[in-house]
Amino acid sequence: MPDPVSGSPANPSELWSRAQELIPGGVNSPVRAFGGVGGTPVFIARGAGSHTWDESGKEYIDYVCSWGPLILGHAPAAVVKAIAESAARGTTFGAPTRAEVEMAGLIHEFFPSMDLIRLVSSGTEAAMSAIRVARGFTGRDKILKFDGCYHGHSDGLLVKAGSGVATLSLPDSHGVPSGYAAETLVARYNDLASVEELFKAHRDAIAAIIVEAYAGNMGVVSPADGFLKGLRTICDREGALLVFDEVISGFRLAPGGAQEISGIKPDLTVLGKIIGGGLPIGAFGGRREVMEKLAPVGPVYQAGTLSGNPVAVAAGITVLKALKAPGIYEKLEQSGKKLAEGLAGAAKKAGVPVIINRAGSMMTMFFTAEPVTDYASALKSDKKRYADYFHKMLDRGIYLAPSQFEALFVSTAHTEADIAKTVKAAEESLK
Repeated sequence: MPDPVSGSPANPSELWSRAQELIPGGVNSPVRAFGGVGGTPVFIARGAGSHTWDESGKEYIDYVCSWGPLILGHAPAAVVKAIAESAARGTTFGAPTRAEVEMAGLIHEFFPSMDLIRLVSSGTEAAMSAIRVARGFTGRDKILKFDGCYHGHSDGLLVKAGSGVATLSLPDSHGVPSGYAAETLVARYNDLASVEELFKAHRDAIAAIIVEAYAGNMGVVSPADGFLKGLRTICDREGALLVFDEVISGFRLAPGGAQEISGIKPDLTVLGKIIGGGLPIGAFGGRREVMEKLAPVGPVYQAGTLSGNPVAVAAGITVLKALKAPGIYEKLEQSGKKLAEGLAGAAKKAGVPVIINRAGSMMTMFFTAEPVTDYASALKSDKKRYADYFHKMLDRGIYLAPSQFEALFVSTAHTEADIAKTVKAAEESLK
């Protein structure tokens, strides 16, 4: 198959060799390098609906979905049309547009806790900026996060961050100043006692708790009963802000994300590229008095030339409007449940111990017999067994995340036939 850009033969091994000559590790995001599973990465050429095709022409049922945001599948016609029409009017202006205002209104409609909303270009930027405004509002420096939760690669949050870091067995990242990292405190997910201990040790110094309300970066781990409510209570008592990172859970679990399901209202919310249909975009927002600390109305500076990019916003508006359609989330729930039950049955039939954690249309099959409720229990999973399973599924045309510590995502484009084929492939792969 010819390379769509140069017209030269697209040999995967040649591509991989060339990529390693030009790009650090051959990839532009570490988990793509297959470091957690071994082998040569798949180079994707195109996607449509629930399927992708690699450069050699092989077809896959895709459960990565660009790490979650493709909730409608690849290249839905309405989104592609919106992108093309917006691009034809201009790709970037660095000036306000009507579409930005419409996008903010739609986000607020889904997430009423977000009184004021600032658009940015990525989830990493959104989390970083939310932390900055939390510090500016409270006048405090320290942030409390949770072991295994990932909030982007900004320096202060790249501490015990799960996901790609877990896959590569890196506890932290070099290049993060120790003095900066010291301002980040780490508690255990689903363990309120560990949070209380840190507040006791750092009284009046913690600006905010940031948490993946439903964790997706140590694999899928749901909050225990009372965990999020407990965090809300502690923040109220201690004068700290509660920040929900809903980059993965926002619009994925429910129209209003984890906060709709839990009934817990955070002070700030972080959203990612799902609001742009997978294009580069993010947002953060929350209580009016907190967000009014941001420039140009307040003293906390944050800016971005591409913030509210018109093409990404056009795609996002189309996706968010589509998610209002009746039955969307019921379909996602049913598909997720059917797939999880099928995978569990395949593992049981093969006599392979697994734990499947599912939250709506996202799930992780952990290769362990013990319940996974936090990062420590996730790390007990058999990574070698997952790697073997990953490659056997890949051979059968099922594209899963190349890491035990990631989520599998179902889109509205996945069909019953896709799920049946996936379950059959799992039965064969797990024998």
